Amino acid sequence: MEQLTEKLQGILSKSKSIVFFGGAGVSTESGIPDFRSADGLYNQKYDVPPETMLSHEYFFSHTEEFYRFYRDKMLCLDKKPNAAHKKLAKWEAAGRLTAVVTQNIDGLHQAAGSKTVYELHGSVHRNYCRSCHKSYDAEYILNSDGVPRCSCGGLIKPDVVLYGEQLDDYTVTKALEAISACDTLIVAGTSLTVYPAAGFISYFGGQNLVLINRDPTPFDGRADLVIHGKVGEILGSMV
Repeated sequence: MEQLTEKLQGILSKSKSIVFFGGAGVSTESGIPDFRSADGLYNQKYDVPPETMLSHEYFFSHTEEFYRFYRDKMLCLDKKPNAAHKKLAKWEAAGRLTAVVTQNIDGLHQAAGSKTVYELHGSVHRNYCRSCHKSYDAEYILNSDGVPRCSCGGLIKPDVVLYGEQLDDYTVTKALEAISACDTLIVAGTSLTVYPAAGFISYFGGQNLVLINRDPTPFDGRADLVIHGKVGEILGSMV
């Protein structure tokens, strides 16, 4: 491991523009469970599979049940940024990192101080009325009962991309522009099995592709450096 982290430090020291592309494994050290690992959310036992409960169709056909699960498992508002979030914000402030592209919806990158964050799957911190488009924060959703309603009576929906919904075009475009322009791409905490996000790596044409993940990914063979470990511990040890 020491050899690998030394190699990573060497890559980072020479990099002029770093982009970080992260998934659920980036936030596990903050106490937020991931989805697809052995102890992840999707391997827990529910009467209705989490993939179904987090779908567009289920939101509209079983709205109260959706919100019961969503409040319990997706609104982790007491969690704090870990060493990975903090180090990325520090690199951005120093002009070394140009963007964070994330599949997470927890807002921890912004909480750590990152400014340029492309949230592919939206954010729990943005919620809107489907009738009048008034905005509500995550605390409003967490503290509401049953189906959260707007002051106008309309249904409030989280600004997160549910199964069966498309990614936001603008966010995708900006993320791909950032990945295409950087010289070092760090991909971390993601199984790289969910498309279209996993396909974003194909847009990278820079010098160093670094993969950091607890488990092997289908892209390990294409990377210049692969480190199997905890994202926060590894990035936290970098300068």
